Amino acid sequence: MSVNTLPGTIIVINGVTSSGKSSLLAALQDRSAAPYLDAGIDKFMWMLPARYFKRPLWDGVLCTPVEAGELGHRLASGMHQSIERLARSGNNVIADHILIERAWAAELATLLAPLPAYLIGLICPLEVVEARERSRGDRTLGSAKAQHPVIHRYAHYDLELDTSVLSPERCANQVIALLESGASPRGFARMAR
Repeated sequence: MSVNTLPGTIIVINGVTSSGKSSLLAALQDRSAAPYLDAGIDKFMWMLPARYFKRPLWDGVLCTPVEAGELGHRLASGMHQSIERLARSGNNVIADHILIERAWAAELATLLAPLPAYLIGLICPLEVVEARERSRGDRTLGSAKAQHPVIHRYAHYDLELDTSVLSPERCANQVIALLESGASPRGFARMAR
């Protein structure tokens, strides 16, 4: 094993539920020449036993769509530290996230600011995400509305994308263009300050 491995690139995608995070993640994995690991929030949530997806146990994960419970905080912290360790081991990582908690944004900034880590914000009008939430059938109705006013509160982005007008493929192309431009990531560094 190489001790002097350069860190991998990290792409964190932040947006409300149904804003297109998972679709962008998949498009980036598909279009990127280098392999990127999916270390997003859903991967970590699905590590929980199935019984935790029902109340009252779910309240320990997310009390509300904008407030985590004790288990949710531990899970998010483990995710953040895993992303950092994967990248420090030379792996490229993409993670979709919902930065609803100030503590989550602060921890991510502390861990990822020293690394080549880009924060991408998905901007989407409330009426669009609410319609997507209703049509999906597997979301808690009202989550998008609750998250919409807080999701970008704690973030400074390297790139913002409007998923109401851009397809996942066009969004992926813009993220890839940012990476290929050689522009240094600034979002997490600004958040860390």
